[in-house]
Amino acid sequence: MPWYFGATFTALSISPGAFLELPNSHRIPLSWLAANAGESIRYRTLAELTPPELLQPEQLEAASAAAAESPATLAVIKKQKDTGVWGQNLLGLAPSAKDGIKEVGTIPQYRRLAQLGLPEGSRPFKLTDRVLFRLLSRDEDPALLHEYQKLVKAEPTAGPWARETIREAATCALAETGHGDDPRVRGAAHRIASAVSSFLRSPLAEKPFIRAGSSNALNPEAYPPSWYSVAMVASMPSLQRERAGFAERLGHYLAQPAPKKAFVVKMGRRVLKPSHLLLGDPIASDGKGNAKDIPLALHYIELLARMGSLQWAPVASKVLARLASQCDEQGVWRPSGLRSLPKATHKITWHMFPLEHESKTFESRSADVTFRLALIARLLNWELQYT
Repeated sequence: MPWYFGATFTALSISPGAFLELPNSHRIPLSWLAANAGESIRYRTLAELTPPELLQPEQLEAASAAAAESPATLAVIKKQKDTGVWGQNLLGLAPSAKDGIKEVGTIPQYRRLAQLGLPEGSRPFKLTDRVLFRLLSRDEDPALLHEYQKLVKAEPTAGPWARETIREAATCALAETGHGDDPRVRGAAHRIASAVSSFLRSPLAEKPFIRAGSSNALNPEAYPPSWYSVAMVASMPSLQRERAGFAERLGHYLAQPAPKKAFVVKMGRRVLKPSHLLLGDPIASDGKGNAKDIPLALHYIELLARMGSLQWAPVASKVLARLASQCDEQGVWRPSGLRSLPKATHKITWHMFPLEHESKTFESRSADVTFRLALIARLLNWELQYT
């Protein structure tokens, strides 16, 4: 027996070449997720998707405890050192022999614990909070550069860029884990927002590149948004309200197509290939709205939804419409030919996808996308029906 809230959902019937219209209603399959998803998605379904009148406190408490003790959560906690760090690096998204990175770094691991549903204030968070708050302090200790120490020693001009990149990521992580009202986080967030806002208002927003030999290089004066600064803004509703003009400009900027040509960041004699910068909509899709990287598309769409900016993003909206059209009458994502879990090609989504342990079942392949679509629908204030 379904539970109803608002208007009923009308399933989209879309032929392969038809125009995709973004719906304004969605079915959230509470029963299906409770029966088929793992501990983290079950907990987050209760905490973030279930109407209060249908939620029992002891049910939520038990689900929270199960998520905190799940194999996925414990696997992350097990690798944390007593110093609060993972892997002797901060930003590594994957092992890299070239960069001396043996495993995923501290900030992605910390953010993953938040995505897995570990309660705020838990010991693993407290250990890393000390590290992250120190990174906001503008302490010039070379040890705080972590994996960038060798780069800055060889190219001192890279120091300000490395420290600012680290501060952005640390501010983002702290904002996502309930520290958004801390004066230290607010101060760092406003400084970052001011720098991005100045970039968006400048001619560099339209022409951010210069020639560096045979490569396109980012102008040294450019301060474009990044995955970290955008996630920071998305996690801080108060910042969005206080700087509404900036938030709107940022949303419009992120809706434009990203540059097709690759670019580098030049640091003296060194050249870096940045994967964290956002110079427009990063979603690659075909004419039917099928995203090439579904995890990246979902992450980006969720960020835009939290910022109230999706209405300006045609590619992201079309991809969301396609994904929503693939949900069945319960709200379960059932695309044709789903033989494996959607794979990410960009490692920026490591912390949030997948939350579900993949097995050979359809349910394990579908649970993450089903949950994310339901969450996005709620963030967009669509009319919801619960099944």
